[in-house]
Amino acid sequence: MFHRPIKWDKTYYSFTGFKDPEEELEQAQRMETTLSSWLDNNEKSAMKKLEDSLPLRKELDRLKNELCQQLQLSDIRWQRSWGIAHRCSQLHSLSRLAHQSPEVPKNAKGQTVIFTDRSGMNATGYVMLGTMDVHHHWTKIFERLPSYSTLQKKVLFLEERISELLGGIQITHVEELQPMLTIEEYYSILDNFYDQVHNKRLPFHPNSLRGLQMILGSDRYAPSLHELGHFIIPVMCDLVTLQWFIMDKTQQAREKLKRKEESILLEKKLIKAATKNFCLQQLYKEPSVSSAQMIHSCSNLLEESLPYLQGMHLCISHFFSVLQDGDLCIPWNWKN
Repeated sequence: MFHRPIKWDKTYYSFTGFKDPEEELEQAQRMETTLSSWLDNNEKSAMKKLEDSLPLRKELDRLKNELCQQLQLSDIRWQRSWGIAHRCSQLHSLSRLAHQSPEVPKNAKGQTVIFTDRSGMNATGYVMLGTMDVHHHWTKIFERLPSYSTLQKKVLFLEERISELLGGIQITHVEELQPMLTIEEYYSILDNFYDQVHNKRLPFHPNSLRGLQMILGSDRYAPSLHELGHFIIPVMCDLVTLQWFIMDKTQQAREKLKRKEESILLEKKLIKAATKNFCLQQLYKEPSVSSAQMIHSCSNLLEESLPYLQGMHLCISHFFSVLQDGDLCIPWNWKN
């Protein structure tokens, strides 16, 4: 037997004076959280977490700078938004490896190291250290870096050859738009696509597509044009379809790329202005927040007076949240 809640007629609530739960729910949904009210309610909690995290933040900066200098790394990054304590722990692990086996990480000179879910080298050429892997796995990755260098050269060769066959269009890999690929996976994708376009040469005029950009994907069946101006081309795309699609969308792609460049400049300008205006320690966005959304959010912020933001770390996101280290997350389309 199923028990269902009793649904009374509206006249019942009018006659008895009881509150209509459906009406209350609708009213609550209409009362959206505003930025000011949320800051009023969360400023003290965020400030306490931020103050507690300050020693670890200094430790993180110290460890990162020391390791970059000691191993002569270009940079150290993180794929995920791990907390400060988690990041410090990862750097301590790398530091211990460097002290126990000082010869091992020397192959990483000039490289960018990124802490992520798997170990190896990604399609961009960054050295990936899996956070769940032990030192033995990291050691093997550092020892394999010379062979990865050889594979990088093969990747570059294929990108250049495909570009020549397709009118000078640039073959690129954009982390924000594609899944995290190892360099072996990316090489396999390039190799398969090169075999197709090499066997059936498309009649693109040399350099007619110079300045345009193309991303290769293995999870699509039809070509598309991203809002940022990148052509997204499936590896197994029908080449006649590919030819006509690129020719049809060339001008549109150039216009989108130009708007993207303008948006990036405006975004940087607004981030700098908002950081200075509110005396923020840091203003950043989640990877899933687009440049247009960041511009919208920063422009609206600059029209407000928000003293609670002074000295804070502010993240533009899709929701309201206080992170464990005191960073304030606000949705890009916040209301006030």
